[in-house]
Amino acid sequence: MRIHIISDMEGVAGIANSTQTNAGEPLYEEGRKLYTEEINAAIRGAFSAGATEVCVMDHHGAGGGFSFNSLVADLLDPRCEYVVQEEWTSYTGFLEQGCDACLLVGMHAMAGTSDGVLNHTVSGMAWQNLWFNDTLVGETGINAAFVGTFGAPVALVTGDDASCREATALLGDGVVTVPVKHGIGTRGARMIPPVRARELIEGGAARALADLSSLQPYDPGKPSEIKVEFKNTTDPAKLANRPGVEQLEPRTIVSRADDWWTAWRQFFF
Repeated sequence: MRIHIISDMEGVAGIANSTQTNAGEPLYEEGRKLYTEEINAAIRGAFSAGATEVCVMDHHGAGGGFSFNSLVADLLDPRCEYVVQEEWTSYTGFLEQGCDACLLVGMHAMAGTSDGVLNHTVSGMAWQNLWFNDTLVGETGINAAFVGTFGAPVALVTGDDASCREATALLGDGVVTVPVKHGIGTRGARMIPPVRARELIEGGAARALADLSSLQPYDPGKPSEIKVEFKNTTDPAKLANRPGVEQLEPRTIVSRADDWWTAWRQFFF
């Protein structure tokens, strides 16, 4: 059983503000350790469920050389392999070779979620809303569509209550969710201590992979329309002349194609 783990920092137990998730900030190194140990918990759960290969891909843009590279390599479970990529969703090799399921660790809620800790969608500075065929989605939706393109279902989502709720609404009750904190504002949370959170994640990963028969890869639909509302007018203007992309309003673009992956690549890369 080949398992892909995609991770983000904002949904990790013990993390509540950007000083723990942005490179160069005082608490970033602490955040990196908390992050890595939650990924390790998912790795342990995967192997206990029968995984033969686990590949970890960091999807957190911390800034500078730490973007998609916030893991502490020396702390990672030595049974896994991990990817450092140049751009988010740019590495597809493991998925192309065949992947049985994906585990999403440390997820956060989409932009505008009132109880979502550090909620945002892709870029908190630039993106406001994102829709796949008129369904409002966040990064859980992006990750699910990304791995679903290659036939892999999402089996597990961990993060705050809001991200878990978002995952169930989008992917159905078959996905196992492990909430590790409850948001009490954008930068505040009632936490489960990290040691116990890791135990819950390990158990959740094992439970999620015990039976994959009821899970289906997420497909936003064909043909595919991806609409992005930005917070500025600069980005939409830059994207408007790309093939398959149309500027609907000063702050909104839409990318259309026969399938999601083509529509995504038309404007994101």
